[in-house]
Amino acid sequence: MGNKLVEGLSAVTTSSLQVTPDILVLQFTIVNAFIVNTSNNENNKWVLVDTGLENSAEFILQSVEKKFGKDNPPEAIILTHGHFDHVGSVIKLTKHWDVPVYIHKLELPNITGKKDYPLADPTVDNGMVAKMSTTFPHTSIDVGNYALELPSDGSIPGMPEWRWLHTPGHTEGHIALFKEKDRVLIAGDAFSTVKQESLMSVLTQGEQISGPPKYLTTDWREAKKSVKQLLDLRPLLAIPSHGQPMEGKELISHLETLVNDFDKIAEPK
Repeated sequence: MGNKLVEGLSAVTTSSLQVTPDILVLQFTIVNAFIVNTSNNENNKWVLVDTGLENSAEFILQSVEKKFGKDNPPEAIILTHGHFDHVGSVIKLTKHWDVPVYIHKLELPNITGKKDYPLADPTVDNGMVAKMSTTFPHTSIDVGNYALELPSDGSIPGMPEWRWLHTPGHTEGHIALFKEKDRVLIAGDAFSTVKQESLMSVLTQGEQISGPPKYLTTDWREAKKSVKQLLDLRPLLAIPSHGQPMEGKELISHLETLVNDFDKIAEPK
């Protein structure tokens, strides 16, 4: 029931936001996915980062056609990790485009049917979304031979100006993506700018720096280290998977506060 409610909210409130000339954020309310143009608007080369929920494929395809025209598949699909709200449409889109799916090696078992995630914790902060988390899928999916391990050197196939960083805590193989030239960060679930456990906060998208979604995070010590690692990059713009983009001095100030008070702000009470 909870998962159907999440998908229903997403279907009603889906929108998109052109954050930079090369990044279009697809906002499914509960989660974001990202269309990244990698050719400076030439030749229409692009990648998709994460795939939203199970009912997100149609909007993704419509957005791609509007931006790049028909019959222009991505160079690849990149997954920050394998939770249901990031891989919901990956099988449908992979078959539609016939393109590879890259993910950290520790997450490969979760998208090839070999390993399930731990069950979500519905008790954190007494939030409605957290309570609904008992119905969230935790079982692995199977992308089959399309699933490939990200290169160990930090490069990202199809994204020559970007690199990936291992940011564990939320999951073992969670990654963030960073474009050094512009100091732009796609944070995934390493941190959020919305209190993801609260349904009201999610619906209003009220800006509130927070750690990774509490109900699915498994290692809080590693999660704090990952936020510190991302702060050390001194990004000018951060785009999380949950919440709105944040930039400039406000971003750095919020990240510093999150690192310094991580146990109070991020960790479950």
